[in-house]
Amino acid sequence: MERHVLGISGGRDSAALAVLMRQMRPDLTLEYFFTDTGKELPEVYEFLGRLEGFLGAPIQRLNPDRDFDFWLREYNNFLPSPRTRWCTRQLKLRPFERWIRPDLEAGATIYSYVAIRSDEPHREGLTATHPNLRVVLPLRERGIDKRGVIDLLEAAGVGLPDYYRWRSRSGCTFCFFQQKIEWVNLMREHPEAFEEAKRYEKNALEHGSPFTWSDRESLDELAEPKRVEQIEREHQIRLDRQKARRRPNALRPAEESDEVLFEDDGAGCLICHK
Repeated sequence: MERHVLGISGGRDSAALAVLMRQMRPDLTLEYFFTDTGKELPEVYEFLGRLEGFLGAPIQRLNPDRDFDFWLREYNNFLPSPRTRWCTRQLKLRPFERWIRPDLEAGATIYSYVAIRSDEPHREGLTATHPNLRVVLPLRERGIDKRGVIDLLEAAGVGLPDYYRWRSRSGCTFCFFQQKIEWVNLMREHPEAFEEAKRYEKNALEHGSPFTWSDRESLDELAEPKRVEQIEREHQIRLDRQKARRRPNALRPAEESDEVLFEDDGAGCLICHK
C-alpha cells in the first residue's frame, strides 16, 4: 500500500507545489492536508478555498487534539519562541504524525511532498522519523525558484494569498517570526487578533515568561504611535535599499521590482508557512 500526501500551509510555495503536482502527475491520487491551529489568518482560509477550486479536491483539515490554550498552560504559560517552538511541535507536527502513523505501522509507504524551492539550498524537509516515510522535494528537483512559484500560481489563476500585501508568511496570527512591521500591519488589518496577541503576552509575562512576541519589546510598546512611526520609517529605508541593489532581469523586463514587499527570511517553521 502507498499513500501520497501534500501539506498545504496557506502560503505560496505549498500551493504552487500542489498546482505543479496536479499538472505533472494527474494520475497520482494525492491527499492534501492543512494542519489548522485555530489561530490562522482569515485570508488563509479564503486562499484554501480558492486552491481547492483549482485542484478539484478537498484539503483535509487536521486539527490538534489539544488547542493553543491547553499547550500554553502545559508549557507554564511561556510563549512559544524561536528557541522553544512548542506551537509547531504540538499544533502542526503532532496532528500530522497522528494522521499517518496507523498506516506507517501497518507497513504502508507514505510519500510526503514538501515545498522547498531550488533557491533554498539551506532548507531541509521534514526529517523522516519512520523507515516507511519518504520525503519528496519536487520544486527543488525541477529547479523551481520563488519567481517560478509565483508564475505557477498566476498561470493557474490561483494567484497569491491576500495577506502578502502586508505580511511575508502564513501561519498563526501571532507568529513570533513576524517582522516588527508585520506586527504593525496586523494591528491595522486585524485589530481583534492583535488585541488577542496582547492578552496572551500579558498573561505570559505575569506568569514569568521570558519571551514577548516581538524581540525585546512588548506589543504595548510596539503599538505606541511614535514607535509605529519609527518602525515604518526603518522598513521603508530597508525597502529602498533592496530595490537599489536589485539588478534588472533581462528575461523579465516588465517585472515589478517590488512584487513582494516582505521578503521571507527563511527562519520560520517549514510546516507552517511554506
